[in-house]
Amino acid sequence: MLRIAHLYPKLLNIYGDNGNVITLQKRCEWRGIEVNIDEINIGSSIAEHDIYFIGGGQDIQQIEVSKELQRHKDFLLSERERGAVFLGICGGYQLLGHYYKPFEGERLEGIGLLDAYTIAGDRRFIGNVTVKTDCVTPDTLVGFENHSGLTYLQGETKPLGIMVTGNGNNGKDKKEGARCKNVFGTYMHGSFLPKNPHFADYLIGLAIGEELQPIDDTTELLTHNSLVNKAY
Repeated sequence: MLRIAHLYPKLLNIYGDNGNVITLQKRCEWRGIEVNIDEINIGSSIAEHDIYFIGGGQDIQQIEVSKELQRHKDFLLSERERGAVFLGICGGYQLLGHYYKPFEGERLEGIGLLDAYTIAGDRRFIGNVTVKTDCVTPDTLVGFENHSGLTYLQGETKPLGIMVTGNGNNGKDKKEGARCKNVFGTYMHGSFLPKNPHFADYLIGLAIGEELQPIDDTTELLTHNSLVNKAY
């Protein structure tokens, strides 16, 4: 059984980010892999899971989630060391780093699964994104960005991919997203995984520790390919 924890879906689910969890579920079920999904909301406890997903939201929702995550920081750090897989989208990605500093108010503390930090910028990045990555085949990832936060990577945390179309983490260094161990973050909404079935399988394979049986992705990859290098 693959155990998935969907972190704070009632607060962080902008641009249909729950579609990422549905994609993981369906791609497992099509292979005969049993899936259990637990919604983790404010006040919930967290037990061991194989995959942790956290979506995006506005600053006001991130404030509440930032405070709640601090209760679970040590446990989630231990889960990273155990090899659990994490995927964070946009605001969730920011909170997987050390902190997000908005224009006004105190900075929102993250949990440091990624060696990265985010500060508010004065420009909003909106549009389609294509990146080149070296962790999956095909080597492109696509999505839709809508953020003003500027994220900077440090230490052993590497980008998920290099920008081809769009702005990425900060509009300057050509990097998009982040990865360290089995922790991944990205600004790509849309939802991200339905547009990138090869990356969804990559996450599932990491979580179960074995190569997946191939399935017919003709339609999914036609959709993916139609978005590669597409400008907004």
